[in-house]
Amino acid sequence: MKIYLFDQTKKFTKHLAFFKSKAVMPYDRSLLPENVTTVVVNTSLRLDQLDLGFLFDYQIFPERILNYCTQWASENRSMRIGDTIVQQTFVPPVKWLSQKIVFGVRIQAIIDEPDHKGFSYETLEGHAEKGISTFTVEQSQGKIIFKIHTYSAPGNLLSRLMGPIFTRPYQAYCTKAAVNRVKQQLESQ
Repeated sequence: MKIYLFDQTKKFTKHLAFFKSKAVMPYDRSLLPENVTTVVVNTSLRLDQLDLGFLFDYQIFPERILNYCTQWASENRSMRIGDTIVQQTFVPPVKWLSQKIVFGVRIQAIIDEPDHKGFSYETLEGHAEKGISTFTVEQSQGKIIFKIHTYSAPGNLLSRLMGPIFTRPYQAYCTKAAVNRVKQQLESQ
């Protein structure tokens, strides 16, 4: 985790090189709290008719909350297992009047099943959280559902201390915003 007063977007290439060398934070999934957030997407399209390019380009979180740089975009290709994402979060969620906190995550799985598509990533050393997050679009019982499924806990002393009063509420806010953004992108097709 790196904290800045100024936007780091122009330095993402440097941050990406740094985080590519970092290891995944060790965690035991069975010991981490599980959280599942879902939303039903109002669409008449089937999963195989939806364009999920935005999901695999990591256009999930609103820009007021987070901007990012993906390894696959910087290398002009599609997502692969082992790719790194640099995340810059804005706390509070105001791009210009906020602390800029830079983290890294690594793609752990790509899900490409007929009724279930998405990916998972794990947090890298220094992240405020340790664990794994999975983002999927699913077709179940004739409905399209977007799901964020996480197993995570505070990854450092600061986030453990701030968890009950700040980290968990902010994480819930970010998750809700992401679910709403993805829902909107799917429903606009």
